[in-house]
Parts: sequence; structure tokens; C-alpha cells
Amino acid sequence: MTAPLNIVWFKRDLRVADHKPLAKAAERGAVLPLYIVEPGFWAEPDASGRQWAFAAECLAELQRDLASLGQPLCIVKGDAVSIFRRLHVSHGIAGLWSHQETGNGWTYARDVAVAAWAREAGVPWHEDRPFGVIRRLGSRDGWAKAWDRDMAQALTAPPKRLHPLPGRWPLTIPTAAELGLAPDPCPERQRGGRRRALATLESFLQRRGRDYRFQMSSPLTAFTACSRLSPHLTWGTLSMREVAQASSARMRELHPDDDPRSKAWRASLVSFMGRQHWHCHFMQKLEDEPRLEFENLHRAYDAVRTGEPDPQRLAAWCEGRTGYPFIDACMRALDRHGWINFRMRAMLMSFASYHLWLPWRQSGLHLARKFVDYEPGIHWPQVQMQSGTTGINTIRIYNPVKQGLDQDPDGHFVRLHVPELGPVPDGFIHEPWRWPAAASLLYPAPIVDNASAMREAREALYGLRRMAGHGDAAQQIATKHGSRKAGIPMTGRRKPTPGTSAGDAQLKLDL
Repeated sequence: MTAPLNIVWFKRDLRVADHKPLAKAAERGAVLPLYIVEPGFWAEPDASGRQWAFAAECLAELQRDLASLGQPLCIVKGDAVSIFRRLHVSHGIAGLWSHQETGNGWTYARDVAVAAWAREAGVPWHEDRPFGVIRRLGSRDGWAKAWDRDMAQALTAPPKRLHPLPGRWPLTIPTAAELGLAPDPCPERQRGGRRRALATLESFLQRRGRDYRFQMSSPLTAFTACSRLSPHLTWGTLSMREVAQASSARMRELHPDDDPRSKAWRASLVSFMGRQHWHCHFMQKLEDEPRLEFENLHRAYDAVRTGEPDPQRLAAWCEGRTGYPFIDACMRALDRHGWINFRMRAMLMSFASYHLWLPWRQSGLHLARKFVDYEPGIHWPQVQMQSGTTGINTIRIYNPVKQGLDQDPDGHFVRLHVPELGPVPDGFIHEPWRWPAAASLLYPAPIVDNASAMREAREALYGLRRMAGHGDAAQQIATKHGSRKAGIPMTGRRKPTPGTSAGDAQLKLDL
């Protein structure tokens, strides 16, 4: 009879390098590397075909990497608890090894069920932290320094060899159609896999990243100037520790002089390294308070945006036909690429929540499906932050016309993604309704009046902030979730109001 298996459960950590669970399990004996394709997960309203396409590419490369070590990745479709139960009956499980996961509500419930089964079956489940998020964190004090210590740890080398397991193990990666996912064309989507991740990191640190600090805000430059590592961090083809250490190594390479190129590189790397902290800072919020995926962080905002969303407004926003060219261009670019820079993500969410007064859960789900790099721990805190429901962040209502003039002054980005506006002269490209021949366009009029929508949203939300008890609840939220200055660059307002978090208020989270 063969020895019981040590199962390494790959979830959102699709690599062999810097993978402590794999290295530790390999020291104990026979290892079954396992990925479970969970239909329930892919049926959730935040999942999409473009996300699975990226993940499937990562899985194919991971399978080859593990095969080169001696045992390829086993891929099984089904419910996690049922699969572990069957494997325990058929082969015996000596130990279950994985990284902790800060995912959505579905993965949280699934992990609770797996933990209950493991206790009942007497199977030890060993979970390691994959990055700087700390489970059951008591206080945010000292969190940033702990992150620095964690990122400074030596990278974990992959096992030299995995002993091949006897028998036939399923290796086939299902198609999106086999998972019941709707067709989701995304022609400019980034491709997945460890080798592409490493190439993307190298090109950013050596060539593309010099002007990151100044070029990350505009979609004209952000597609090249941003690191574009976010989907690889989401699916774990790179560890955050690898990115942090490579960034520090690049900083040490730069000449400590006044050469303009070196100064530009150093400034951009400081910004980039700060955003690595912020990545985990936001994930820590969801880890500490999972309900914020579904409920307003500050309960005073339960009184606003009640009921079902206006279906016509929601559809117009989702399809990029609001009548505001810069909004529509950004949404259509996102649909085509599966990515857009953070400032534009914030603007899209702001427009949905303030101008259109849509409930953030519905608009947030649409964006989640469009993002190949959808990371629940970043996404939902940001959705609430841009919707004004945290109670601790500055209410930032983006003016879509001003943003277009600032970020795309000549209209190149708009013309690329909204071809209906081809005849419009440059001077009217961000306000085509002002062009005398606007009636000839196959483009809608603005869905709402910009000035009045901004004013009404501002009055409604600031009215809530003046209510009795708002400040006390906000202070409790800030104490639990607010950033601390140590180790995290702050870019907030000069005089934050009581109960607000200045750093969060002006965050730009482009990785």
C-alpha cells in the first residue's frame, strides 16, 4: 500500500518559486500538486471568462513546471470538500498544504467548510501567508513594519524533485464553455503564466518604469508606464516578495547622483514600492471585515442608493454609452483590454455612484468581471471608497469632462475607443453636445447633467456626514482600518477632517 499523500492545494498562487507550502510538503514525502476547478466559484457574479482564460494559461505553465520536477499538476473539477474526502478514502491524506486566501465571500465559506472537514477527518491543514496580509490581526499598529520584515525574508526555492506518483491523474484544463462561462472576448488581454510575469517585471524595472510616477494617471501612457503586474499578482505567478525584492535590487543598482535619468528612476521606484504596501493594506481591510464585500462599511450609508438600480442607467454605463466621451472610452478600453489604470477605475466607479446614483454592489460586480486582475481584497474596499460609503475617506466626485481634458487633452484616447465621435472637432471632443452639428452624431446625449448630478450627490453625502453619531462610527472604522504612516508613503490632504484617513483618501494604486 502506498504512503498517504501530502496534497499541495494551489489556489491563487500558480507558481513553484517562493511557494512555502510546496517546499514544506516536498520535505515530508510524496506530493500531489492539486488544482480544483470549482464550478460554484466560477458561477459567482464576479467571475468571468476572461479571468478563467488568464488562469488557464497560468495553470498550463504551472503544470509543465511541476512535470519537470517529476509530478505534474493534477486538475480536478468539482467541490473541494467532496474531492478531498474521496482522495482521503482512496489514498489517504497525510497533510493538506496551501497558502491562506483573502478572496470573496464564496471562497471564505468554502475554506470554512474545508477546515471543518479537515478537523473531522483528522487531516492537518497547513496554511502559509502568501504576502503581507495577517489573519486575525489584532491592531494595525506596526503593520507596515511587519510587512517590510515579511518581504525581506529569503525567497523559498522550489523542490529539486517531486517523486512521481503511481496511477493516472487527471491533467485536462476545462474550457470556459465547460465551466458554463459566457463568451467573453477580450482581444487585448494580457496573457498568463510565470514566464510572461517575469518578462513583465523585468521590462518594467529596466525599461518601461522610469516615468511611472508621472505617466500612470493617463490612459494614454499608463498601458505602458504602469508595471502591468496586477494580474500576475492576483493569480500568483509572481509572489509579492519577489516583486518587492526585485524593486529594492533595482533601486540599489541606480547611481546615487544627480543624473536626471537616475533621479527619475528613483522617484518612480519609490512610488512603485509604496504601492506594494498599499496592495496588501487594502487586502487587509477585507481580511479583517469580510462583510464589506456586501455591506456599507459605515452603516449610516444604508439610507442612500436603496432599492434596485435604474436598469437603463446601469446598462448605459456598462456598455460605454453614457454620452460622456471619456467615461465611455475608458469603459470600452477596459472591455477590450481587461485592464485600465487606477485613476480611470476610480473615475468609472465615481461616475456610477455619484452621477448615476447606482448602488455600488451592482456596478462593482460589472467592473469585477471586466478586470482580469480582479482581486476582491483590493476591489471591494476601493469600490466603497470611490462610492463614499466608508465614512473615513474624502468624497471625491470626478468631473468626467475635466478628467478628459486633463488626461486626454487632444482626444486621442477618446477617438480610439469611441469612433462615433470621428467628425467632432478637437475643441468639442470632450463635450460633443456643444458642437453645432451634434444632432448628426450616432452618439447619445449626456445621460445626466454633469453639474447638477455632482451637486446633488455631494449634498446628500455631506448631509449624512453632519448627522449625529456619524463621526464616532467613522473614528472606530479609522482605528480598525485606517493606514498608519510608518512605512507607507502618504499622499493625502493637508488637513484631514476628524475620522478620515488621509492616505487612503488620495490613493493611486497602480501596479
